[in-house]
Amino acid sequence: MEIIELARNIRARDPARPSWAEAIFCYAGLHAVLWHRLAHALWRIGLRLPGRCVSHLSRFLTGIEIHPGARIGRRLFIDHGMGVVFGETSEIGDDVYLYHGVTLGGLTTATGKRHPTIGNGVTIGAGAKVLGPITVGDGARIGANAVVVRMVGADQTVVGIPARPPGGDPCLDPGIGYGLTRPEADPVGEQLALLRAEVALLRAELAQRERVPPSVEA
Repeated sequence: MEIIELARNIRARDPARPSWAEAIFCYAGLHAVLWHRLAHALWRIGLRLPGRCVSHLSRFLTGIEIHPGARIGRRLFIDHGMGVVFGETSEIGDDVYLYHGVTLGGLTTATGKRHPTIGNGVTIGAGAKVLGPITVGDGARIGANAVVVRMVGADQTVVGIPARPPGGDPCLDPGIGYGLTRPEADPVGEQLALLRAEVALLRAELAQRERVPPSVEA
């Protein structure tokens, strides 16, 4: 049964190591996938309104919005899950790991393929946006809050806005939530470090000025 496969995957990949009961009853991502199976089956046989109604109910219950037309592979793990959105023509491979706030969206109002295709074993960090009919290759890593509008190669790591490789090294940890290989590869962290250094310098200059008495005019 798929519910057992999904629960086993959650127990294997979540560092919280939930029990079987927790994985089955307390993980919204598992519930959203099961609801989507029903919605997608209705969509495929032409019962689009019932499919949309099931999808809408799933969103209400889980906080995860998956269009009934989207195609999802096996063992999808949506960790936390709140705010996740999949567009109609999204395609997701097997063993994909997603965090909360992920959007698989479109860039056009035209019909046809307009949403991303996600390969097998991909990890997408919290808040990332993958937009347009692009392909994310097998084993790729997308960092938190990244905005991806171009193809991502297999086993490639991308971060930032627009998303780009942080240093050219692939992320080898399949459980990492932010798609980073090294702390110094984080562009946001780099900017924060520069700002901290500048603030420290300004404080030192201010302290030096306060210690020097004002000059007395003759």
